Amino acid sequence: MVMMMMMVKNGLFLLAAALCSWCAEAEVFTSIGQMTDLIFTEKELVQSLKEYIQAEEAKLSAVKSWASKLDKLTQMSTSDPEGYLAHPVNAYKLMKRLNTEWSELESLVLQDPSDGFIANMSVHRQYFPDEEDEKGAAKALMRLQDTYKLDSESFSKGRLPGVRYNALLTVDDCFDMGKTAYNEADHYHSVLWMQQALRQMDAGEDATTAKADILDYLSYSVYQMGDLPRAIELTRRLVLIDPGHQRAGGNLRYFERLLSTEMREQARKPSDPAAERPIDLGTYERPRDYLPEREVYEALCRGEGVKMTIQRRSRLFCRYQDGKRNPRLLLAPMKEEDEWDSPHIVRYLNALSDAEIEKIKELAKPRLARATVRDPKSGVLTVAHYRVSKSAWLEGEEDPVIDRVNQRIEDITGLTVDTAELLQVANYGVGGQYEPHFDFSRRDEPDAFKSLGTGNRVATFLNYMSDVEAGGATVFPDFGAAIWPRKGTAVFWYNLFRSGEGDYRTRHAACPVLVGSKWVSNKWIHERGQEFRRPCGLTEVD
Repeated sequence: MVMMMMMVKNGLFLLAAALCSWCAEAEVFTSIGQMTDLIFTEKELVQSLKEYIQAEEAKLSAVKSWASKLDKLTQMSTSDPEGYLAHPVNAYKLMKRLNTEWSELESLVLQDPSDGFIANMSVHRQYFPDEEDEKGAAKALMRLQDTYKLDSESFSKGRLPGVRYNALLTVDDCFDMGKTAYNEADHYHSVLWMQQALRQMDAGEDATTAKADILDYLSYSVYQMGDLPRAIELTRRLVLIDPGHQRAGGNLRYFERLLSTEMREQARKPSDPAAERPIDLGTYERPRDYLPEREVYEALCRGEGVKMTIQRRSRLFCRYQDGKRNPRLLLAPMKEEDEWDSPHIVRYLNALSDAEIEKIKELAKPRLARATVRDPKSGVLTVAHYRVSKSAWLEGEEDPVIDRVNQRIEDITGLTVDTAELLQVANYGVGGQYEPHFDFSRRDEPDAFKSLGTGNRVATFLNYMSDVEAGGATVFPDFGAAIWPRKGTAVFWYNLFRSGEGDYRTRHAACPVLVGSKWVSNKWIHERGQEFRRPCGLTEVD
């Protein structure tokens, strides 16, 4: 028994080594690559939980055995106490039991096999996702819902494109999603998820959440969306279920008074909310936000509105690229495909081998940290809600693979990478994205790259290090292009004209990853050192 409990404790302490391989400082949800470690951690926790259960069962079995033995013994001894104790051995064993064996049984009962498990859980909890991670993951699902126009039921039933494993959301899950949105004053999404929770509960699904709680949140969120008739109908349902509800009665009277005033002012009859169609994605208009090209950007992410015409396609070609007879590319030139004509965007095939990709990921993974953006005013790097991923920066001296990749980029583009930024490796998490942005600094942010002393970002070389089952495209809202990730390929474009002026058409975005794990590596090439490799032009445009 003691040995079993020691095994539980020792097994649990081994988890520390696995968990300490990287320290999760919240924001775990921003990287699928790091989240995979939690899968194995959870598996080990399940195993340790099983061992704890075995220890509890072994303890209970021992106690039951004692109880059964002593029950038989006391039945016999109490039937004739004097006759029983007349036997000297029985008298001796009674003294022994009460003095020694009952004390041993007491010690056994007082042993708590859960001590080791609880202690280890407390130690390891610091590496677990926190409330911000859960909230971030919930908001990521809502972002995917908006971008790809998926209703709540599609998520709840796991009906997503390209999925290999099915996953369902319960009534309680949907309620928690809606509550997350509600707490953020996001009543649009609160309505969608509370409605889905109610729909599943009405269909007979069991839940720990009370229907009254769902109706409470749903009715008020519907009111906030300006739908008074439906808010009244939902509040009436709430009053029927819970007549003594703290807010329902007051809300109902308030809603009815507002609706009556509205009807008088507009001189129209109230509609019958029960006859209205169920709440879905199109019932209420999604509130507009800070991003002016939101609709165009999200449409491109869905593969809609791509302006690839027959005429434009006729101007796109493929070719072998030898880097202007670069010695390293003469015998093995790169396969180059045009992705877009103006601005010119090209894709290189077999830009990275599988072995190189795995090595880059191996080097980057322990150092992945929440990706940052450069503040346009101060030039300081900071995190932003519109960029959801984790990144790491790798130097050429760290490993021959990184040095080889940097050299290959220089050979292909003909631009020096001596003044380029380090190779940035990024892994996108749940709903990972980077909303429309420029890679170069604009006139109103002259200090963005001042600390580097290498000028502006003249070009971008983007390596795709994974395929993505759904979502994750690189899109250019200005001219309607969408480029889809293909493992081992790379895309390249210039951010600046030869005059040094920024090409504002290159504003681009990394679409949210719907299904899969997206790995990329970026090489931002700067102006300094390119004077003879890409001479300046006399005009502001090429």
